[in-house]
Amino acid sequence: MIVFNNVSKVYPNGTKGLQNINLTINDGEFVAIIGLSGAGKSTLLRSINRLIPITEGDISIDGTSVTKASKKELRTIRRNIGLISQTFNLVKRSTVQKNVLSGRLGYYSTFRSIFGLFTKEDYDKTKQALASVGLLDKLRSRSDELSGGQQQRVSIARALVQQADTILADEPVASLDPITSQKVMQDLKKINKTMNKTIVVNIHSVQLAREFADRIIALKKGEVVFDDSSVNLTDERLEQIYGKAIFEEEAEV
Repeated sequence: MIVFNNVSKVYPNGTKGLQNINLTINDGEFVAIIGLSGAGKSTLLRSINRLIPITEGDISIDGTSVTKASKKELRTIRRNIGLISQTFNLVKRSTVQKNVLSGRLGYYSTFRSIFGLFTKEDYDKTKQALASVGLLDKLRSRSDELSGGQQQRVSIARALVQQADTILADEPVASLDPITSQKVMQDLKKINKTMNKTIVVNIHSVQLAREFADRIIALKKGEVVFDDSSVNLTDERLEQIYGKAIFEEEAEV
């Protein structure tokens, strides 16, 4: 369970990234965060694993404060949080296998990490994770030989090998075509349902948010302006969040 308690974030230039956020994200939920660019979506998502430190309030996971955690405690917390970004964050010249195995590094000492001393169990987990996203046949391929959608699915497999209970996805389909975006979102939904992973996705596409998320949180100028089931995100509420531009954009598509 992820709990935001009176969380605010003010950047050095005075920009208010988040304003008095109070949220509880329960285990096993699939949550989509939507809103205009600059609304605070990435700030909210990346504050969960403290990649962006908050200014006020507290964020906790399963009763443990992320905000107050020491460096050692934070490392343990982050080990249980997978992060998927729109840039994939893969070592392009390394094989798919090595990139997925890197999800295990948080469990090893510096010495074993440097020399890549992984166990047979880790290699087995890597194969299982790649099979779950349909990429077992790419095990020994170089990552830069893969399409964008395949690279994103490798990053999903890495989060699975990490054995993270929570997966944060920051615009995971922003650079992908519509068909590939559907596949990536389907993979995340499958993981959510079959493995009971908590998925929090920051996404621009309202259509994909409605289709895949159980719950939608909308931000506007750093504040929560909608938090409800996806079926309750009406066109009227969308216009309040985005203005008429949302309908013009959908008409163009």
